[in-house]
Amino acid sequence: MSVQDKVIEIIAEQAVLDPSDITLDSTLQSLGIDSLGVVESIFAIEEAFDIQVPFNANNPSESDFDISSVDSIIKGINVLVAAQS
Repeated sequence: MSVQDKVIEIIAEQAVLDPSDITLDSTLQSLGIDSLGVVESIFAIEEAFDIQVPFNANNPSESDFDISSVDSIIKGINVLVAAQS
């Protein structure tokens, strides 16, 4: 499973949506994910990819990891996974 597919699966589960309802431009807020849901999504992403998301990811101006959209989350995961290699 690709990074994109896994991230969409995790977010869809949290938003109680079908993965096909999620686009790369979707924001967690537009999908109805509240702040607790964001935290749970981040924990699931960290576990799935064996990475550590920076604690300030909710503020893109202060973090290299941006959670403002599904696409930005995928890009951030790819960077963190590559840094582990």
